Amino acid sequence: MEAKTPHRKVKVGIVVSDKMEKSISVRVTRHAMHPVYGKRIIKSKKFLVHDAENSCRVGDKVQFAETRPLSKNKCWTLVKIIERAPVLGGSVEEDA
Repeated sequence: MEAKTPHRKVKVGIVVSDKMEKSISVRVTRHAMHPVYGKRIIKSKKFLVHDAENSCRVGDKVQFAETRPLSKNKCWTLVKIIERAPVLGGSVEEDA
């Protein structure tokens, strides 16, 4: 008999905050139809995600998966960084 693999939910979103230790806040946006007017509207939700190496920064596009509860509000863990955000305002050394 084969062991069953758990089906975990996987989501993709943009990092909006990385000020916590080993945690990031990720916003996931989706499109939905308005129930009365039928117009497409954008809905978003924020998730707290466990980032063990503190490798993410604001603006990164990340993939994260469901896991056991890690704290009161955190039950998602980082799978991978899909796309890095550009570093703005960094010090660029120029030869004068």
